[in-house]
Amino acid sequence: MQAQTENKHISVPLDGEAAVSLRAGDYVYLTGTIYTARDAAHKRMQEALEKGEQLPLDMKNNVIYYMGPSPARDGRPIGSAGPTTASRMDKFAPALLDLGLRGMIGKGKRSQEVKEAVVHNKAVYFAAVGGAGALLSRSIVSSEVIAYEDLGTEAIRRLEVKDFPVIVVMDTEGNDLYETAAREYCREV
Repeated sequence: MQAQTENKHISVPLDGEAAVSLRAGDYVYLTGTIYTARDAAHKRMQEALEKGEQLPLDMKNNVIYYMGPSPARDGRPIGSAGPTTASRMDKFAPALLDLGLRGMIGKGKRSQEVKEAVVHNKAVYFAAVGGAGALLSRSIVSSEVIAYEDLGTEAIRRLEVKDFPVIVVMDTEGNDLYETAAREYCREV
């Protein structure tokens, strides 16, 4: 029996109540503030934590989008804004989740360690459609570099988004759409 999924409109930052209401497979439209960070920014944040330094943003209830945009065209706040492979951030994600990070957006599977941290911290992993960066950028209202400007496209940015489309891949209970969808497909074939 296939799980019932819903289309939901959620405000970000993402509070715990909203996160717990989401189920793997739900289509979600995010509106509000999210942040970008990729490999180099995550490495810098990890180094800051190891030195006991403060991070450039408070993780509590925030959502990080694993994305490095292309240059903005005239009149646009950002260029193409597609997701990067999330597993590259797996070694950094549990520590950020423990600091209150509530959501991550990327593409692809996550490690068992990340899955356990998602469940433990009542967080959510969303997927954005890879290869659709130009379309995704239409939901980005503004973009501002807030840290690590020297990293160029991998700098941390604050994005204001309106109806940014994502799919819940991993919910607060550890349900993983990549696993359940594969099992469902195998039963139907």
